[in-house]
Amino acid sequence: MTSAPRSPREAAPARMGRLAKLPLFMDLTAKRVVVAGGTAGAAWKAELLAAAGADVAVYAAHPSDEMLALAVRGTEAGSVTLHRRPWSTDVVAHAAFALCDAETDGEAWAFRCAAKAAGVPVNVVDKPAFCDVQFGSIVNRSPVVIGISTDGAAPILGQAIRRRIETLLPPSLADWGALAKRIREAVTERLKPGQERRAFWEHLSEKAFGPSPTDGDGEALLAEARRIAGGGDGRGRVILVGAGPGDAELLTLKAVRALQSADVILFDDLVSADVLELARREAKRMMVGKRGGRESCRQEDINDLMISLARQGKRVVRLKAGDPMVFGRAGEEIERLRRESIPVEVVPGISAGIAMASALGLSLTHRDASHSLRFVTGHAKSGELDETLDWRGLADPETTLVVYMGGRTAAGIATRLMAEGLSPETPVVLGYAIGQAEQKLVPIRLAGLLAPGAVTPGAPVVIGIGRVFEPAVTAAASLPAAATGG
Repeated sequence: MTSAPRSPREAAPARMGRLAKLPLFMDLTAKRVVVAGGTAGAAWKAELLAAAGADVAVYAAHPSDEMLALAVRGTEAGSVTLHRRPWSTDVVAHAAFALCDAETDGEAWAFRCAAKAAGVPVNVVDKPAFCDVQFGSIVNRSPVVIGISTDGAAPILGQAIRRRIETLLPPSLADWGALAKRIREAVTERLKPGQERRAFWEHLSEKAFGPSPTDGDGEALLAEARRIAGGGDGRGRVILVGAGPGDAELLTLKAVRALQSADVILFDDLVSADVLELARREAKRMMVGKRGGRESCRQEDINDLMISLARQGKRVVRLKAGDPMVFGRAGEEIERLRRESIPVEVVPGISAGIAMASALGLSLTHRDASHSLRFVTGHAKSGELDETLDWRGLADPETTLVVYMGGRTAAGIATRLMAEGLSPETPVVLGYAIGQAEQKLVPIRLAGLLAPGAVTPGAPVVIGIGRVFEPAVTAAASLPAAATGG
């Protein structure tokens, strides 16, 4: 039964969730900062403040060895001046920032009162109740600086997050940030606002994760920006992006960059909220859902919408579950876009069949069980079983078969395969909501697909058929009945 078409509809814009603290970045260049206390912790904070260009005045009657060493060696930026006496209320006046490493709550309260009377923002080390601002973990690729806060709940977690980010950001990012700062004025003067400038910054951002820039990279990027922006004729572009099976961590870096640069995102029903959360918050999001047996947008309407938006100069991301090139009608979209001279790019994603194998911990091409792998669609254009498929070849016991969109035709698929000689005992796995929190893996035998209700109606399912799935079926058979199916 063919469902009625529906029109693309705009999804609600992404909303910013509650923030425990607002991250702000303070310019301390050549500004006076007061540090009260001479501990090793205070020395670290003084060095950090000086690294941001501050002229740090430290007041400590009994400075630690770390503080004495800092005062002797100085800092690369800013300055540190040690005053070997306790702090007093007058030293806070006219400061841009004040910090205290207080031994008692009484000293912390007194320092806070002095700072507030002078109108100076204050931090008291490890005493958040007395702080206007707090320090977090820092990833330094200056001029790119990333601050991480856990609102004081778990500083060690903040450090772990910093280490993870450090591994993702190459040191060369600092050089690209410096280049961006040097040529920003030239970009503003020579490139038109909107798509042309954005194309420049997006291209620079992509290169920033590679080797450090060379002397000629600035000019080359300016020229490339005009080309990427469509030769100055106002054209946008379309990027077909594979959203994978649902787990946002399975996205490629290129897919994330495409989402972060989009003006408009046209997404399918099966795209998870976690994936959409990675998109640029300013991007308009439009649901163009396509689900078998349900009300869907017509493909012609989706094509027309992509073209219309691209002609407005928009950067359009067509976000598809799985991989765009696997049973996603990407071929029709690419053909139409090229006919209209709309630039189009494809970013692959992890297909559900591959993700199911990963979830099972099984190789789809294990050499002891399979010599070929075939992906097929479970139904023809009519929605019925596709009788034109090579059923004899699909029934080869040494072939691993992955069936997409086969929920309604599962019994017919099993009947045809067995008619061609495939054993009724052939292992099968039904994969529901692969890669998502509600993922469910159901191992059965081929003959089991003939039973009424063997496949949950209406649920997106991938069906894996072949000897490579024997370990999953065998393991399920050894579990208690209540433990199977998940």
